[in-house]
Amino acid sequence: MAKYKTVNPATGETVREFTTLDDAGVESALSRAHNGYLDWRTTAAEERARILGRTADLYAEREDELARMIALEMGKPVREAKGEVKLSSAIYRYYADNGPALLEAERLDVPGADESVVYRRPIGALVGVMPWNYPYYQVARFAAPNLMLGNTVLLKHAPNCPQSALLMEEIFRQAGLPEDAYINVFATNEQIADMIADPRVQGVSLTGSERAGTSVAETAGRNLKKVVLELGGSDVFVVLDTDDMDATVKTATRARLSNAGQACNSPKRFIVTEPNYDEFVSKLAESFKATPTGDPLDAKTVLGPLSSQSAADSLIEQIEDAVAKGATLLAGGKKIDGPGSYVEPTLLVDVTPEMRAYSEELFGPVGVVYKVATADEAVELANSSSYGLSGSVWSTDLDGAREVADRLDVGMAFVNEHGTTLPGLPFGGVKRSGVGRELGPWGMDEFVNKKLVRVSKK
Repeated sequence: MAKYKTVNPATGETVREFTTLDDAGVESALSRAHNGYLDWRTTAAEERARILGRTADLYAEREDELARMIALEMGKPVREAKGEVKLSSAIYRYYADNGPALLEAERLDVPGADESVVYRRPIGALVGVMPWNYPYYQVARFAAPNLMLGNTVLLKHAPNCPQSALLMEEIFRQAGLPEDAYINVFATNEQIADMIADPRVQGVSLTGSERAGTSVAETAGRNLKKVVLELGGSDVFVVLDTDDMDATVKTATRARLSNAGQACNSPKRFIVTEPNYDEFVSKLAESFKATPTGDPLDAKTVLGPLSSQSAADSLIEQIEDAVAKGATLLAGGKKIDGPGSYVEPTLLVDVTPEMRAYSEELFGPVGVVYKVATADEAVELANSSSYGLSGSVWSTDLDGAREVADRLDVGMAFVNEHGTTLPGLPFGGVKRSGVGRELGPWGMDEFVNKKLVRVSKK
């Protein structure tokens, strides 16, 4: 049976299957990516930028097709899927517009020589291991800056997104990217480990689970390969005070339930000061209960299914563990009857450290609310997590909120907004949320040779 297959999570129907590479296919991909690099690195930066610009155009032109494909493959409602396509297009556009300038040589004012210059040069073929939750956006974050640099890409997508993966490869071809600069591979985990170890590969970027990140980092480390990891998150949404509770709850609901809660930087822990707690909890529970599920291919659907039955089952196990150990269930908590992998929007309180929901990532439409007495207590609770991706602080006192945000042990902190992703902002975390940064100029500083050339007269 094929490892890569499209299974509609709204119905459980298997739509199409694909076979994985054989040993000859692995060798061919490695050889093509390496030889393609030798040519692609010599292509003028302006030409690489032109191709990325055309890629951005094609994402915009094919928005409906792209959106419907991921709605079918991983259950994202089409109206959210169109937003992901737009963001992906904007990322390709950002590097098309800014890439050549970001590659300009940097002259250093260091005495003792006539000239000291740092050049940004590509390093070779890279492996990308990408997840199913944002099939286009995650690839754009990795591929756009590295193709701009002159690196080449071997892209292993999630096994449940094969047709999305092929669409992206097709668009690159249509945009004029050489065939060997970006190669989609339907590879097994073992084949990816072999690719990472191969001397023709110079680095690997993974977005996914801690387990997958640990495995990839171990292989990369043994073979002295550069690695970027974007892993899980248990982001906080800290409410210090608000002058509009309805608006705050509306934002909290949207942020938590977007993509059926399947986002690494979604706010999974709501930490609320005591004066605001009762009203926040009551209104958030009602908001969760009022959020309907539906067919992701229907333009009116707000909340779609989880990506698979196994994902839904795992989430229910975490909820049931919490309730069995004393957590209070204020909304949801069950799978929805029917063929799809739907889970009710769920809200938990009274969650304690012995429960899985306290320390594990809840990758679905589940929120946990905690009550705190002070901002210091909020920071202590927020930083108790092993994750450190992002977090937000909500308050009418901007100076106080900024100070609290700065104390969060995260890679990205926001005040009065949550999880903002723009092409020019850095994306990445600390602790067990990963290493490295993507997007903006920082996305071009990971898999690059910052080569010093120093010239002195004899």
